[in-house]
Amino acid sequence: MAGQLGDLIRRGELPPGHRLPPERDLARQLGVSRPTVREAMIALEIAGLVEVRTGSGAYVRKAPQGASPFFSAPDIGPSPFELIAARLLIEPEVAFAAAGRATADDLASIAQALDLMRDGVASGQDVRTADRLFHARIARATGNSVLASMVERLWDDSGEPIFDGLSRRSGLPENHRASLAEHAGILDALGRRDGPAARDAMRRHLAGVEKIMLADDWPVPARQGDNQGEGT
Repeated sequence: MAGQLGDLIRRGELPPGHRLPPERDLARQLGVSRPTVREAMIALEIAGLVEVRTGSGAYVRKAPQGASPFFSAPDIGPSPFELIAARLLIEPEVAFAAAGRATADDLASIAQALDLMRDGVASGQDVRTADRLFHARIARATGNSVLASMVERLWDDSGEPIFDGLSRRSGLPENHRASLAEHAGILDALGRRDGPAARDAMRRHLAGVEKIMLADDWPVPARQGDNQGEGT
């Protein structure tokens, strides 16, 4: 879809200043899903063909002079929605396995990562590194190096431009306090060696992230503290 709209912009069929329809309308008109529209808009924004005006909408920008009429999407990383779907398949089972295998040292290291997240939220700092550490240490606690590598790879992919763009537009960084409570619930289940509870807590957490990413038509109003990390 980004290719279709990009071609129209570069050929001048969507003139500069033209306001694009809301994503729900675009999805209906083009027969695609809302996640597809949302990702396409971010790709066009990163490519400089669309400008998102907070609280107003997405507007066409002038295509670079002499540019090809055909749009080539920049390499901005894998689909954020596919990443979350993969995490929903993998990480709840990782949490289940970790509940049965984690040592006291493992649990202490996971708790330390959660403390780092709390400190970051309290001081208004980016919590993404601590968040990643929390999930990575749960994976390591399974004693399975393949699972640990898979979780690390998913987090690597979550650092790509399209995921960061979608996080900002959906307001994901503004939900860090709720995310902290969800992480604490996961740690509590791990500490009780309750595999089913750990699995359910992780699934609820990631399903919540997915829900936020799809919650409303973007753009959302900017709020103070947008640099505080995604809390995923």
